[in-house]
Amino acid sequence: MLNMAEGVARLGALATSPVVAAVAVAFEEAGFELAIVGGPVRDALLGRTTHDLDFTTNARPDDILRIVAPLSTAHWDIGRDFGTIGARIALPGGGAEQVEITTYRADSYDGVTRKPTVEFGDTLEGDLVRRDFTVNAMALRVPSQKLVDPSGGVEDLLGRRLRTPADPAVSFGDDPLRMLRAARFASQLSFDVDSETVSAMQRLRESIRIVSAERIHGELVRLMQTDDPLRGIRLLVETGLMEQFLPEVPALRLEIDEHHHHKDVYEHSLTVVRQAIELEHERHPDAAPDVPLRLAALLHDIGKPATRRLEPGGGVTFHHHDIKGARMARKRLKELRFDAATIDTITTLIELHLRFFGYAEGAWTDSAVRRYVRDAGDELERLHILTRADVTTRNKRKASRLASAYDDIERRIAELAAQEELDAMRPELDGNRIQEVLGIGPGREVGEAYRFLLDLRLDEGVLGEAEAEKRLREWWSARG
Repeated sequence: MLNMAEGVARLGALATSPVVAAVAVAFEEAGFELAIVGGPVRDALLGRTTHDLDFTTNARPDDILRIVAPLSTAHWDIGRDFGTIGARIALPGGGAEQVEITTYRADSYDGVTRKPTVEFGDTLEGDLVRRDFTVNAMALRVPSQKLVDPSGGVEDLLGRRLRTPADPAVSFGDDPLRMLRAARFASQLSFDVDSETVSAMQRLRESIRIVSAERIHGELVRLMQTDDPLRGIRLLVETGLMEQFLPEVPALRLEIDEHHHHKDVYEHSLTVVRQAIELEHERHPDAAPDVPLRLAALLHDIGKPATRRLEPGGGVTFHHHDIKGARMARKRLKELRFDAATIDTITTLIELHLRFFGYAEGAWTDSAVRRYVRDAGDELERLHILTRADVTTRNKRKASRLASAYDDIERRIAELAAQEELDAMRPELDGNRIQEVLGIGPGREVGEAYRFLLDLRLDEGVLGEAEAEKRLREWWSARG
């Protein structure tokens, strides 16, 4: 619950912090207005940690640069065309804090692309009403410490509500990316989006297609970094926005008829995301949000709609949905401009997410455990989390049995790793030695021989070089 008295006190502390005070005095002495704007003001009122300081001013970029240069250890003007100057402001006791200062804006959009025609404004109020949501459209003038809230942002903070300063149809028509930001802030702040805003998102959902894949990617990542991305995911699915850029997720809402019963795949996937986040926090409490793991949890069953088969007697099968889903995810993530390493991580997890369930049905040999580790590679810890999170059954006995089985496989992996340095496992003979032993040159046969020796290592552990050579010759001889 928002406590206004405490919020005002936090605003006062923010305004008198060393960095803010130094910048505010410099702009006042130069004859310009300055205000802390957006997220820092919102977060101070909510009692949340403020990570970045954003200012707005009636000074133009050249003037901003002239004012902050004497205060900063470094400054940059990469955002000059949009009126933004960045700087690292020196702290009295040493160190520095990063800030961004932007000239009042009064942008206009052409309605076809998301690239605005940058126009500088003259008033703080005019700048604020063009922002995305009322809770982000508040400013604190400094050094006077006057709160400016032309659109009722404080009231919306009290009501835990997201609403646009202008008519939502106009706001989203100007900048369709704001619809995705609504989902992100709903998750980040645990706020509800007001009904008129939701209706506008539904009506204008197709306009998101004019937004670049890179910007959609950025908002999707920020959504998945929140503690509760499910709130935003549900909003995107219910408004039809998710259908425009990640249609595989709403497609998980498979029709269930009275004769063929199966688990609700969409709700199951959301539960897996939630449980993966809980395990992530439990196992790595100080780590940054693991976006690849969370996306893998969301997408792990997207192959099910394409592989669903209705069987006689009311059964439903999804054979090879893991392989199909990995291929689908790779294609979609490429379109959303994810980097190759992230795509490889996510698709590896999707492809392997079913592998463990064979272990639960019967004890694996050591060689099977080694192969599980080898195939997971660097993604083993994420696979541990995803596989555990994938258990959503309400049958307590079954859930307990699966949890015990995974405890067992993790124990065996640790034991094998300690015994054999599993992470660096290689056969006793390398490619050059294989060629010497067999009297052959480089080629396909060397690779086949290497794989034969690696399988021996996985199946039987350390053989020793002499035994490896003996077994290699026997294998070669048997090939004729």
